[in-house]
Amino acid sequence: MLDHDTERPACGPASGHTDGAGGTTLITDLPYGPKAAEVAREAVAVALHGAEETLLDDARLITSELATNAFASGSPPLVLCVDRANPTTGSLEVEITVTDGGCSQRASSSPQAPGEEAESGRGLVIVEALADAWSLTTGTCGTRAWCRLTREVRTSTASA
Repeated sequence: MLDHDTERPACGPASGHTDGAGGTTLITDLPYGPKAAEVAREAVAVALHGAEETLLDDARLITSELATNAFASGSPPLVLCVDRANPTTGSLEVEITVTDGGCSQRASSSPQAPGEEAESGRGLVIVEALADAWSLTTGTCGTRAWCRLTREVRTSTASA
């Protein structure tokens, strides 16, 4: 089993809940096929409805990469979990987890940038560049890719 972790212990996705502090969790199955990334992007857009466009763009791109990796390297089932919380006034924290049924290939301990002409292989490099923290745990019984995005929430200064 490989665990590449930049801040979070290797554990399963958060349990589904909605709490009174403005936190929400979306958990959904993804199709095991080429549509996994598209469905994942749409689910993230629902979970982050009303979030700033830059956060939404980063979250959709990351989720697309994680879902694509899960389909390309893993086995069914694919599951997406998106946790959204406001831990402090003025900030938004998003945790994205994609799990799959496991893979037979051992993953690299750190993302390697592919050659300039390569058509794939940039997924984890993108995740590492955009996320504030991330981890990848692989094994034959399951694979878990997790990341956190934390952004300051901008207040509108426009008057009505």
